[in-house]
Amino acid sequence: MLIGRKVPDVTFRTRVRDESVGGPNPFRWQDMTSDDYFKGKRVILFSLPGAFTPTCSTYQLPDFEKMYPEFQAEGIDEIYCMSVNDAFVMNAWAKGQNLQNVKVIPDGSGEFTRKMGMLVAKDNLGFGMRSWRYAAIINDGVVEQWFEEEGYSDNCESDPYGVSSPQNIMEKLKEKKAA
Repeated sequence: MLIGRKVPDVTFRTRVRDESVGGPNPFRWQDMTSDDYFKGKRVILFSLPGAFTPTCSTYQLPDFEKMYPEFQAEGIDEIYCMSVNDAFVMNAWAKGQNLQNVKVIPDGSGEFTRKMGMLVAKDNLGFGMRSWRYAAIINDGVVEQWFEEEGYSDNCESDPYGVSSPQNIMEKLKEKKAA
């Protein structure tokens, strides 16, 4: 269990829209740190095997997007979606999903994922090293609640999904509040 553990200190290479760049691709590089994302906020981080993949694109990301106002009502400041994909892929996926609320974090080299202990081989799918599917509620950079899919392993034949679903996380948030 990672509850009570501080998230790793990592610098993420992101691309942000900047009209001053001009041209057909008005984006510039911007380094973002773990502190930029997690310090002083209570957030949900969910990580998944890959942008544009079926479960992630059909259920997990769209459902977090739809449920964003409900999570805000439960004291969540931000929802972040992370994958071991580069900033170009993550931004294209976010645009394709018409995201307004969920923010994407590119973990291009898998450094954050590795330091969280969630990096697995997905060579059986032609992916290389990717994130195991998990989610966490992180309060001021410290893991408050942990939601890891069962069967963590390299080259897993299945793609378990349920524990890290927004519906399950919402249920656990409400249970904790009621307790």
